[in-house]
Amino acid sequence: MLLPCSAHLFHLYYCAAGDCMCVSMHLLRYSAMTEELTTCELTCPSSPEKTLDVVKSKPMDLEQPIFSVLSGGVKQQPAEGDTAGTPAATTPDTESGIFSGECELCVEHESELDWFCGTEQRLICSHCAIVGPCHGHSVTPVATRVTAVRNHLVDVCEKLQLQALRIERFIEQTLTAKEQKLQVGASRAREHILAQVSAAREALEEEEQRLLEQVQKEEERVEQCLLTQRAHWSKALANLTQTRSGLVHTLTHTSEAQLVTSVQEIAERVEVADGVGEPCDTEQLNMNSACSDSKLLRSLWATAVLLGPNAYGSFYLKFYERTVSPLLSLSDDFYTLTFSNKKHRQPLPYDPARFDCWPNALGSLSMSSGTHSWVVDVGESGAFKVGVCYTSLERKGSGNEARLGYNSQSWVLSHYDGDYSFCHAGRKEPLQVARRPQRIGLLLDWPSGTLLFYEPDSSAVLHSFTHYFNAPLLPAFAVTDRSITILH
Repeated sequence: MLLPCSAHLFHLYYCAAGDCMCVSMHLLRYSAMTEELTTCELTCPSSPEKTLDVVKSKPMDLEQPIFSVLSGGVKQQPAEGDTAGTPAATTPDTESGIFSGECELCVEHESELDWFCGTEQRLICSHCAIVGPCHGHSVTPVATRVTAVRNHLVDVCEKLQLQALRIERFIEQTLTAKEQKLQVGASRAREHILAQVSAAREALEEEEQRLLEQVQKEEERVEQCLLTQRAHWSKALANLTQTRSGLVHTLTHTSEAQLVTSVQEIAERVEVADGVGEPCDTEQLNMNSACSDSKLLRSLWATAVLLGPNAYGSFYLKFYERTVSPLLSLSDDFYTLTFSNKKHRQPLPYDPARFDCWPNALGSLSMSSGTHSWVVDVGESGAFKVGVCYTSLERKGSGNEARLGYNSQSWVLSHYDGDYSFCHAGRKEPLQVARRPQRIGLLLDWPSGTLLFYEPDSSAVLHSFTHYFNAPLLPAFAVTDRSITILH
């Protein structure tokens, strides 16, 4: 170990083999001026104790650097021109920072603690390392240990400095850039939101104006029809009343001779009365509900409901076991309906609620108010129906009364052989479907009488219609290929 100021390097090592221990001490003197290295060797071939005896018995030259190092300093040589009697001063190696002027001594050997035991993690003297309790331990000179610690601290400080520079750079560059980007992004987001809301508001205002005008026109049309009908039938009523009064007067105040000769006159009055006709209620006298129908408003309403937490409907909606046709099989959890081949069909007990001929089943949730939604996984089924029906739908027989979509009590979306259609009262309305849906959702708003079929994955509306229902509804299903499942 090169000592910066004293220019002395002291290295002590030992080796042991069997009963023989060899201890060598090397003293290296380095002259920065001459670049010469001087080695002094002390060897004990026998044992540590004998080594100490040999060392003690030999005359020691205190001018040798080894003793000045062990004693905590280097003995200074007199400079040229100094008197011979000037005492030599011992100065600590303060430049290296390794040794101090006041060195601690080993309590046991009263020697300087100039070694470090790595095993016990403490300072020791050279005797402790050779013959003392730290014999055989991993020991290093204090100077070497200090240098290693200092080098480690230098590395740590460099790492901390680099980390501080990275943090400073992160604060000054990255965070500043993020703040600027945040401001720009937030500004753009606000502008985007305001633009979208403004466009939506403008579209809604235009739609509102259009719908209000349509409602106003329809109201005026119906009012005009009602006024016309009122005037017409008021006049007809007055004529009838006058004719009847005349006929009653003729009947009560005309003599028999005059009554016989007044047959022609009586016939003419009766003919006029018969020409008035019978009043009848027509659709022209009713307000057309389509005047308030808006795809935009319906889509907004549907989107608001479908994006909410109740998009998949009530957890209690299942297939009602008592209604399941013998042509179908129901899963144990009542959520999956499967079409059964003839050889797999099981006879079911008679139940007045059960469909006996058509492969139908109804849901367990009755709906007569509020808004309801549910989703059906149709998977790869090539033939199915989903919709609603009145609770009074016929369950028995093979007629259209029990066939979904073929009577006035059921409304269903039907899929068969790749074709989609909306069926009600035996009428089919073909539907254009961009892609085959794996799931079909239904949304029923009872107050407005709106039933909407949609694709949950894209929220695309497949079909919608409005009808003012007058009785409780049940979810209705039919399948003749594979399975369908109610999802939650």
